Amino acid sequence: MLRTLFFYMKKKVFVEARYDLRHHLWEDVGITIGCEIKRSYDRTRIQRYGSAFIPMDDALVMVALDFSRVYVGCDLACNPIEEGFEPGLFREFLWGLARNAGLTVHVKQLSGTNPHHILEAGFKALGTAMRIALEPSEEMVTTKGVV
Repeated sequence: MLRTLFFYMKKKVFVEARYDLRHHLWEDVGITIGCEIKRSYDRTRIQRYGSAFIPMDDALVMVALDFSRVYVGCDLACNPIEEGFEPGLFREFLWGLARNAGLTVHVKQLSGTNPHHILEAGFKALGTAMRIALEPSEEMVTTKGVV
């Protein structure tokens, strides 16, 4: 799933990790990616917002995000997949990422019953939305102080 995320972000990343629990692994990987994003990007020089609707067979997942404040809304209705990846691990990954990147992210499952398709569409949509949001901007994208 991480390869999928980075592919859609158009980033070449290698992750090597050891873990005691899968929960810790996914949360810590999210933390690490979030810290790297915060370190690597100037918030005043990115598009800031990104969104994507990604279908995968029966599944349709929407991700909308904003590099500003920390919040995660993750609405996925699926059971663990055969390979052992649970939807709860995706949520832990998102919280680790959001807390450390300064990110609001909403993930909504619009349709689908196959857990693998739902989660893969989620990672694809997240990667696509992040690629869009992290694109360079000539000016700070905000209305603070204007409204």
